[in-house]
Amino acid sequence: MTLKNRISLLVSLLFTILFGLASTVIFILYSNYRKEEFRDRLEIKALSNIKLLVNVKQVDNQLLKIIDQNSINKLYDEKTLVFDSNYKLIYSSIDDAKINWSVDDLKYLKKNKTFFKQQGDYEVYGVFYDTNDKDFYALISATDNYGKKKLLFLRYTLIISYIFFTCVCWLLTSFMVRKAMNPLHAFHQKIKNINENNLDTRIESKSTKNEIDLIADEFNFMMDRIELSYQKQKEFTAHASHELRTPLSRITSQIENAMAEPELQQKDKSFLNSILNDVNHLSELINSLLILSKIDNRKADHHEEQRIDEILFSSIEKINRAFPDFVILFEIEESDNLDTALEIKVNKNLLEIALTNILKNACVYSDNKQAKVKISTDHYHLIVSVSNTGETLNDEEQKNLFQPFMRGRNSKGTSGFGLGLRIVQRILTLHKANITYSTPNINTNLFQLFFNL
Repeated sequence: MTLKNRISLLVSLLFTILFGLASTVIFILYSNYRKEEFRDRLEIKALSNIKLLVNVKQVDNQLLKIIDQNSINKLYDEKTLVFDSNYKLIYSSIDDAKINWSVDDLKYLKKNKTFFKQQGDYEVYGVFYDTNDKDFYALISATDNYGKKKLLFLRYTLIISYIFFTCVCWLLTSFMVRKAMNPLHAFHQKIKNINENNLDTRIESKSTKNEIDLIADEFNFMMDRIELSYQKQKEFTAHASHELRTPLSRITSQIENAMAEPELQQKDKSFLNSILNDVNHLSELINSLLILSKIDNRKADHHEEQRIDEILFSSIEKINRAFPDFVILFEIEESDNLDTALEIKVNKNLLEIALTNILKNACVYSDNKQAKVKISTDHYHLIVSVSNTGETLNDEEQKNLFQPFMRGRNSKGTSGFGLGLRIVQRILTLHKANITYSTPNINTNLFQLFFNL
């Protein structure tokens, strides 16, 4: 999970949980408030009835019922019972509602003065009223339809608000976090394409000095040090390789002169020839290292339009001179845009080195001294295919095929240093091209070079 998705998730979850808790607390508090408010209304009504019976002599039961029936504070499904000190019912309202009561309830009232309880859909309030002459007990029961409707409305309002604002929060959080993380995304896009060919890439930083700008400054400082170290390494390799070429050339010349002496014995000639082969291999290694050190200094801006078939013919000529008995079969696949596709923007000398190394590789590892070269196109690429028959590489060797000094099991008895394919890959990377290796048949090696059209 990405950082921005993790932040969005955490913020949204935090809001969801807190809003859910707040909604629950609001609902519980309002529910308790409704009960207390309804209890107060029941208490006022009960005490009003008792006081009318006790304090107003002209009020009898029938008149009290009429007053009670027409009261502006009448409750829904209200039922009122009033008892004297002997637990005798002295007043009952005229509606059909029922109150389940017992003498124990009245005794509890005398002791505790009031009680409030739930009986199904009804809420019952009891009060004990003490006068100088008599004691009175009142039980009043009613349904708080109005309060429950408001409570139901509040419940639905909170649920809908919770769902709506949670969705809005998730969307807004995701949008805001993505917007806030855009500089980091741009930073990532810039650095992910940095390789050994563009170590001079730097990240622009603003003057705000936020965390991303600070990271960009530190990254640029790090890249300065890496580029400097890399340049020193390349310079050392180039200078060392260049300096070694001169003494090796003198050694080669001296060995060849010594072998040209007519009085030299055959045994000595064989010995000198063996030394000469080792010196030539060493010269080849130094030349390969020199090429690798210089490849990265060549910029794509210096590339020119060249025909790939002409460069390929030049490489084939070099291979034919080095390996006269090696046969190269050449084929160009016909297509509508072939003439245009053959012209690509490359560095001719470097690409010739790459193609020569591929052809030499096919020659050295071929079991019949024959290779097939084919130029074809698809919708997006110009493809150069080089195939030969011989022992193929296993999966593990294929993974490390383009690593420096890597040689497969089929290289036994064959001279080389394992740098040829590495040079090819570096040159193609510089040209934004790719190379792949595959084994279409059990004994066929196939290299394909893909150039973007």
